[in-house]
Amino acid sequence: MKDSENLSAQQSLDIITSMIDQAKGNVQRNSFYFLLWGWVVVLANLGMFTLSILHYKHPYIVWLITIPAWFYTLYHGFKNSTDKTTTSHFDRISAALWICYAICIFTLVAFGYKINYQLGPVILIVSALPTFISGMILRFKPLMIGGILFWVFGIIGFLLPTYMQSLAGAVAILCGYLIPGYMLKNKREE
Repeated sequence: MKDSENLSAQQSLDIITSMIDQAKGNVQRNSFYFLLWGWVVVLANLGMFTLSILHYKHPYIVWLITIPAWFYTLYHGFKNSTDKTTTSHFDRISAALWICYAICIFTLVAFGYKINYQLGPVILIVSALPTFISGMILRFKPLMIGGILFWVFGIIGFLLPTYMQSLAGAVAILCGYLIPGYMLKNKREE
């Protein structure tokens, strides 16, 4: 191999740093998703908790608010993908990670009847993975901490009565999505 084809350690580090910075910028622009889903899921969890306390027969009905959120997410993602000029390797990894996460959530919801729809703690633990890994990829500690808190609140959820699990879910989403989402948004605006 010619010397001109070999990258120095510094050049390699510069390329990697540039890719990470680009991925950070793309995720910061996409703080929208953390905020949208954070608020939708917090509201759904609090609604379910309230309906459970009121002994409403179908407290899970409040989760129907996620349907328009999914459509809006798909629309927003499609619109942004056509506007985006560059996509890094980290962007593709992050997209694949969150797509796999969505598939896991759909699978859990579709087969939730097998576990009497006691999905709260399971979804929190599954949510820990893409959140924590996104934080690792971006070197953004609030997302990493958010991922850890999803694991913690998932474990706590298993120990709580069923009606209280949605309250633990709301707190987990606040810590795991909303706080890091606003931090990303504010970082973008600086």
